[in-house]
Amino acid sequence: MTRREIRDSAFKLVFEQLLRDDDIQELYEIAEEIEEITVNDEVKKIVEGTLEHAEELDKIISGYSKSRSIARISKLNLAILRIALYESIYDDNTPMNAAISEAIKLSMTYTYQEDTSFINGVLGAFSRDTKKEETANA
Repeated sequence: MTRREIRDSAFKLVFEQLLRDDDIQELYEIAEEIEEITVNDEVKKIVEGTLEHAEELDKIISGYSKSRSIARISKLNLAILRIALYESIYDDNTPMNAAISEAIKLSMTYTYQEDTSFINGVLGAFSRDTKKEETANA
């Protein structure tokens, strides 16, 4: 599996969990039964990390979403934003620019143009602030 395919499967599972609020293990089993979503260790790492840090990630999203509260952000957009932020903060193998670029590609595939602009704005602002902090601390 490519990194993009891993991320796509993880996105579908995180999104499904947002819709159904089922136990993630149950969603893994369903995904394996229908054979439309690949579930492997790399997918599980992103899914479980994203779910584990969801509250923290939502606080970051709230801080950068000037026009929409968390409750008003679509589940599709929320899943994409959470994964991108999780990878940017916690996955040492994924550079922030790559996580943002992949989030934009997911958004272009699954959401509307204005949603892609919203996601790009939130992640871009987060990236700029993070780089400023890193520069200040260096």
